[in-house]
Parts: sequence; structure tokens; C-alpha cells
Amino acid sequence: MRLLVTAILLLLFPASALGEDLSWAYPVMPRPAPLDNLALKHVPGSAKAYTQAQIDDPFNAPDWFPDEHPPMPVIVAQGQKPLVQACAYCHSTTGDGYPQTASLAGLSPAYLRAQMAQFRAGGRKGVLAAAMIAIAHAISEPDDLAASDYFAALRPRISTKVTESDVVPKSHVGPDGMRFAEPGGETEAIGNRIIVLPEDESRSRSRDPHSGFVDYVPPGSVAAGEALVLSASSKTLPCAPCHGRDLKGLGEVPPIAGRASIYTVRQLNDMKICIRSGGSVAKMEAVVDKLGIEDMIAIAAYLGTREP
Repeated sequence: MRLLVTAILLLLFPASALGEDLSWAYPVMPRPAPLDNLALKHVPGSAKAYTQAQIDDPFNAPDWFPDEHPPMPVIVAQGQKPLVQACAYCHSTTGDGYPQTASLAGLSPAYLRAQMAQFRAGGRKGVLAAAMIAIAHAISEPDDLAASDYFAALRPRISTKVTESDVVPKSHVGPDGMRFAEPGGETEAIGNRIIVLPEDESRSRSRDPHSGFVDYVPPGSVAAGEALVLSASSKTLPCAPCHGRDLKGLGEVPPIAGRASIYTVRQLNDMKICIRSGGSVAKMEAVVDKLGIEDMIAIAAYLGTREP
């Protein structure tokens, strides 16, 4: 019984496995409030207009800049009710994603399909994976192929700015899992965390793909991460032999340069505590085995500064 309880706790609260509070990396979303379906919102440079209810419709992702990407397959733009949400709702029309999701732009079709297979097979678990597990079981093979090909054809962009700071704005997690600064301008110590906030809150709430995020990381993180990523040490292995000299991927091994820092921390932690497993993840066991959360933050901070 104790083993069963422990397993459930690890799935629901992966932060506990390292003895650290990682709730900042795995946001718990509050219950959403009713959305405005009357006032039209706009973003700079776009002729489109949407209400907030339309913007947050998981089965009809807003497309502010349709000329900046290839035509979206129906599964990407609208999903398939009742279980398969529009891919662009969580991952954006540009594939760059959001802090609470993942960037898919430029990943190979084979890698993307392999991840869907892992969601189906139980190789990827945890609270934040729950939606993708349901989608992976419900999506058709043609739609899976269409979505993979769409995101693979996109060019990844820099969507976050890594900033070292010992203090950060006080913040809260919104209904969609995105973090926002509290009104009033109060600050707090960053501690052993990465805090990601929108560059422009209004544009981020509108899912404007032209508006990015600031990844606040502890002072010294980038330099410490560079040492861990580039050189063998007693804690981990260098990344380049598998991910390429420029860290932009090698064959079917995914790129890690330019990924959102908080996403990288989640993946390293998930692999360490075995809620991400199967497939090629076995090759990461020696990489993550001796990493502490400070090391993961440092690695993520450095990779976030690299050109994707």
C-alpha cells in the first residue's frame, strides 16, 4: 500500500521526488472564470479581432497572423470534439508554445509521432501530460501525421528572454496555466526557481505569437549551465555528442537550444523521477541521475540563451 501511495504522489506532485518545491514548474490551474464574449480584442500588426471567449476556445485557436505560417490542417486549427483540442490552442499557430506547454516548431515528424506513441503507451505521465494522454488515445492516425508534418515544417523562434535576477515580481498562475505578475509591483526573492512572466500581459492573454516571455533565473545560472552542458563532469555528460555541436538536434535526437527554460527543467525532472520514460529516454538516465534542481535550472537557463 505504501508503494502505491508513493507512486500516486509522484504522479500528482513530481516536485516531491527531489525534496524540492517544484510547483513553479508544474502550475496548478485555478478554475476559469466566465469569459467575455462581447468585447473585441486586437493585437499590434493584425487585422483580426476576437473576443476573449473566442481566444480561449480550445476547438478554434485564434490565428492572428495567417500569412506567417503554412495552411493549418483542421486538427491543428480546430481539433476534433470532444477530446482532441486544437493543437494550436496549446502550441500556438507558430509552434512556439507557451511556458506551460511545449514548443513543437522544427521537431522532426518522426520525433513528434514517437512522442504521441509514448503518451499512448504510458511513457509520459503526470498532471501536465493528462490532456495529451487523452488526445493521443483519441486522435486518428491521419490527423496525427498531419499535425506532425505541420509543426515540423515551422521554423522555431526565440520566444523567451533569459534574465538573471535575485528578485522577481510576485505572481500568480492564471486559469490557462500562464503566470502573471500581481498588481502593485511587489517583488520577492527568486530562490531556487525559474519564474516566467509575459513581456506584455494583455498580448499574452490574447495568445499573440509576436509577444514573448521573460524567464527569470537565479544569478550565475547561465555560466553554471554552460559548464554542465559543454563539458563532462562528476554530475553529468556533455550534450553535444547526442544533440549536435550546435545543440540543434542530430538525426532523430531533438534540438535543445532555445527551448523555454521552465520546459527544460520539467523534462529533466520528469526523466529523473521516471514519469517520462521509454524509447530514447533511456539514453538520458546517466545525464539526469546526479543532477540536483540547481543543476537543472542552470542547464535550462543556458540552453534558453542559445539560438534555436
